[in-house]
Amino acid sequence: MSKKVCFVSNLCLLLWFFLDIVGMNIGGYILVTRSYSDDGIFFLIFLILFIGFLLKERIGKYLLTGWLFMWFSTQFLSHWYFTIFGPSEGKINYFADTIKLVSSSNIYIPDLYHIILHILILVSLINIIIYCFSTRKLKVFNNTYDKHDAMR
Repeated sequence: MSKKVCFVSNLCLLLWFFLDIVGMNIGGYILVTRSYSDDGIFFLIFLILFIGFLLKERIGKYLLTGWLFMWFSTQFLSHWYFTIFGPSEGKINYFADTIKLVSSSNIYIPDLYHIILHILILVSLINIIIYCFSTRKLKVFNNTYDKHDAMR
C-alpha cells in the first residue's frame, strides 16, 4: 500500500465531508444540510490529522488511524445501529427530506450522503491500516537487513 493511495482516499473523504459543512441540494432535494455548527470541530480535527499524516507521517499515520476508527464507530452507532436494532422513528423523521437510495417508513436506512460517507471512512480506515502494517513490515525488514549486513 502506498502513501498516495492513503492520500487519495482521505482527500476524497475530506472533500465529501466538506459538503456537510456547506450543505448541498441536488435538483431541489437535500443531499446534506449545512451542519458546520454541529460537525465543524470534527472537520477541523480530521483536517489537522490529515495534514499531520502528510507532514509527520511517522506519528501522523497512527493518529489518523485512531481518528478514522473512532469516527467510523461513532457513525455506526449513530446510524446503522438504529437500522439493525431500532428504534428508528426519530431518525426516519430527522432525515425525512434527504436523498435516499432505499426509502422505508418502518426502518431507518441511512440517506445517500451518509452511506457514501461511511463507505469513504471505511475505505480510508482500511487503506491506512494496511499502510501502517506495510510500513512497519518494511521498517522491520530494513532493520533486519541492515543488521544482517553489518554482521558480515
